[in-house]
Amino acid sequence: MRSSSGNRCHRNKTKRRIPLCTNECDLSLLFRYYQNVCTLSYSSVWWDWPRWEREIDWMALNGINLPLAFTGQEALWQEVYRALGLNQSEIEEFFSGPAFLAWNRMANMFKFGGPLPQSWHVNQLSLQFKILERMRSFGMIPVLPAFSGNIPSGILRLYPKANVTRLGPWAQFNCSFSCSYILDPRDPLFLQIGSLFLSQVVKQFGTDHIYNTDTFNEMIPPSSDPGLPVCSQSLFDPQAIWLMQGWLFFSAAWFWKPAQIQALLHGVPLGRMIVLDLFAETEPIFSYTESFYGQPFIWCMLQNFGGNSGLFGSVESINSGPFNALHFPNSTLVGIGMTPEGIEQNPVMFELMSELAWRKEPVNLSKWASLYAARRYGSTQENLTAAWKLLFASVYNCTIPHYRNHNHSPLVRRPSFHMNTDRWYDLADLYKAWKLIIEAAPSLMSKETFRYDLVDVTRQVLQVLTTSFYQDITDAFHKQKLPELLTAGGVLLYDLLPELNRLLNSDRNFLLGTWLERARSLALDEKEAQLYDMNARNQLTLWGPSGEILDYASKEWGGLMEDYYAQRWGLFVHTLVECLDSGRPFKQDSFNQAVFQVEKGFIYNSRRYPTKPQGDTYEIARRIFLKYYPQALKRL
Repeated sequence: MRSSSGNRCHRNKTKRRIPLCTNECDLSLLFRYYQNVCTLSYSSVWWDWPRWEREIDWMALNGINLPLAFTGQEALWQEVYRALGLNQSEIEEFFSGPAFLAWNRMANMFKFGGPLPQSWHVNQLSLQFKILERMRSFGMIPVLPAFSGNIPSGILRLYPKANVTRLGPWAQFNCSFSCSYILDPRDPLFLQIGSLFLSQVVKQFGTDHIYNTDTFNEMIPPSSDPGLPVCSQSLFDPQAIWLMQGWLFFSAAWFWKPAQIQALLHGVPLGRMIVLDLFAETEPIFSYTESFYGQPFIWCMLQNFGGNSGLFGSVESINSGPFNALHFPNSTLVGIGMTPEGIEQNPVMFELMSELAWRKEPVNLSKWASLYAARRYGSTQENLTAAWKLLFASVYNCTIPHYRNHNHSPLVRRPSFHMNTDRWYDLADLYKAWKLIIEAAPSLMSKETFRYDLVDVTRQVLQVLTTSFYQDITDAFHKQKLPELLTAGGVLLYDLLPELNRLLNSDRNFLLGTWLERARSLALDEKEAQLYDMNARNQLTLWGPSGEILDYASKEWGGLMEDYYAQRWGLFVHTLVECLDSGRPFKQDSFNQAVFQVEKGFIYNSRRYPTKPQGDTYEIARRIFLKYYPQALKRL
């Protein structure tokens, strides 16, 4: 959920704990929300203990004191459902594959990518014990899972009269994943299952009495009077504080009107719930719900949907938002947090956000950017200070209302004639920053943080130039100018994309091979390795059996660029050339069918990719700069 420890500047901070109540509101509570199995840099799904240990240490150094601890819960669910009488096939059908467990836990999907091997349960349970021990050793309060009402369909065989609703498809995407079954919280069976599970949680994991449960996340309740799934479970632990996402109120705003929101939030006494204002930097829910109608909330920066590569930030909103929320009338703010779907991208945004928890007022962003450059590289070079000021004022300062900060670059999207080419920043600022970083490079290549940023900024420039060549290609096709099409397509396919792949392969933080090897390393045999490999590849690309959420978790990584994105662009350009040659129109449906075979082929190609950097990053970046910087300026 954040860039690796080598890509961060650690600063030791004295951690404070605050009461979770509304009359002692402070910004010092720093919450760490993350879906254990995130979209690619939902990379924690494949983490071993050393990687988890580094992450927890990073949390401690930044004062995070309320992290989610969801690992290993499927092992406990398996025991609960066995105790209720479900057979093994019914249990296995319920769980998704490892890469999709976050959504399985929120009732968005089940089955796809599974079944989970028994070795997975053993491994994850062992990992959770270590995670909890280290979190608690730093004084953190791990948030443990609770029952949300999401059940296997096999429950109906055992309890045919239970009040169960089969929800519709995952509403936001209208995709073809299996529909989930939700048990009504007022049904006595709900208390039975919830208590069984929480008893297992407390027995195995202990408890700090804060539990997370999310129902109806991007799913529509069966009636306009939704019950609250924590009500009956409160009977099991009278000290419980319930943590839930507020995302549902935004994603299905047409359903969640004030009456429905209040009914859900007031299902427990005021102060016994904490709501995560999940995307507050762009869509603050507290502002139109009277601070969640009295329930405490945490102002959260989501920052990134899917863990996408691509520079992005909204520094002005993040810098002012928590303090505005603190002074909101009758504010119930109890802290700030970070809730990205994936980390290991844009480390500067997480550094800024974690620091704000220790501030009493917004920072001077220009000054902060200057100090960040010095802290990050141990250098006070004016070039670096100027570069970061430019980046903060442009690519990291999206001010477009309701912008969903998802990387829509044509580079990482299935090619078509209807691709988003909009940008929220002045390209001249990006190019100036790139030049300044290149000029500073010779004396700083020993710094991993600098190498990472050199690759990342150069990658961003090539991403932008891909959009320019895409526009040249489509213009040439519509004007039926075959030579221009061949020229633009040739540069893209045979120079720019290969150069980008070489650049990404030169840094350990941008390697597909690392991701896939982490997945395979958790397997006991080749059958399990193939299952994990498929999960890891599918999540990055098709995101579903047929591309249901295509390219949602897009990553610009060495290997992926060569064998996935470049292959799609090659098919697109060659198809357009054939259309012009033959006088046939381009048909998107036919192309989609053909390119799907390319995409699916990548998932099952069994190729092993480098896990160690190859090539000299500086020489590659400098060559790219000398070749493409003049072109970039001409295209402004």
